[in-house]
Amino acid sequence: MGFIQGEERTQGRLFPATLEELIPQDHVCRVIDAFVDRLDMAGLGFERADPAETGRPGYDPRALLKLYLYGYLQQVRSSRGLENECRRNVELMWLLNRLTPDHKSIAEFRRMHREAMTQVGEELIGLARSLGLVRGEWVAVDGSKFRAVSSVGSVREREAVKHYLETLESADQEEELVIEPGKVAEALEKLRAHKEPDAHFMRATSGAKVPAYNVQAAVDCEHALIVAQQVTTEATDNRSPLPMAEAAQAAVGATGQVLHVVAAGYSNGEQAEACEAQGIVPHVPANRSVNNQGGGTLFDRTAFTYQPNRDVFLCPAGQTLTRKQLSRKDRAIYYQAQPEVCQTCVLKPRCTLGTQRMVSRNLHDQALSACNNELRRRPCGCVDRPSNIPSPL
Repeated sequence: MGFIQGEERTQGRLFPATLEELIPQDHVCRVIDAFVDRLDMAGLGFERADPAETGRPGYDPRALLKLYLYGYLQQVRSSRGLENECRRNVELMWLLNRLTPDHKSIAEFRRMHREAMTQVGEELIGLARSLGLVRGEWVAVDGSKFRAVSSVGSVREREAVKHYLETLESADQEEELVIEPGKVAEALEKLRAHKEPDAHFMRATSGAKVPAYNVQAAVDCEHALIVAQQVTTEATDNRSPLPMAEAAQAAVGATGQVLHVVAAGYSNGEQAEACEAQGIVPHVPANRSVNNQGGGTLFDRTAFTYQPNRDVFLCPAGQTLTRKQLSRKDRAIYYQAQPEVCQTCVLKPRCTLGTQRMVSRNLHDQALSACNNELRRRPCGCVDRPSNIPSPL
């Protein structure tokens, strides 16, 4: 018994197959085709949306947008890779009507329409909302560090040059300071020539600091669809809850959405208060400091009860810790017990190693407590981060 045999490559067919017959009716290419054809390209900011009356005809931006979206779904990002796919991929032959744009045209299209691409994403979210794929009730937010293209050495050199120019600016009032114009011009040229001026050092998962960007993504928990994204240069996530909540709220068109953030790195009382003021309920575990003195055996901050009517803390022994000082830098209020009371307390060996105990309270402690209470009140509503955030990323 032989193998299954295919057709001869030189064999002609009386009824040749058309591209339309090769693409199933439920194929994703038909979704891309229908979605792009309904867009107002000129209104979204695409150049040459209407063909010019004179000159050499160019590619329809709708065709190049379809190519871009198909490459995004198939994880083909390079312009040369998309050019090759146009010549050998039957799906793209159908989607682009056998057009084969070169890689320069593809790259130029992406460069010229960055803002328009963002508008297309908003239109896509609007379509998903109309189909019931985005509900906007639970939105998960998380960040990921994306490695920059620049090397560690080039970014360090850029930072050193920037520091050098700042030093010259602060010291230019000194009478004996001599500034060489040639070196200043050389330093400015190095700054202008750097290809990634916004790349900053951030701590990666390996623990090393590398040039990177902090990419924030807000994902609707219904079908794990990204509804908002933002690329920041912030090394931490605790300044992102409010901006991402506002972006997600605008994207899903909700006025009272619930923001679900599962990472404690987003803990920020000031941001939580701002979210609540806009009708957004943040679910963020409060990231409070831990008492590591005494090998972790001493009373933690949770053992002390705050009394808001008197603005004091009660220790486990029932003694009072009064307000001592306010630190704007630490965003905290410090409360301290009386030394003579602590010295005679039987619980002192379990409380402090010093002469008196001191505890701190965050300036936005009420908002942080509200976040914890919300998590305890509705634990069943929380969605695991691994099932939502990494899947679209």
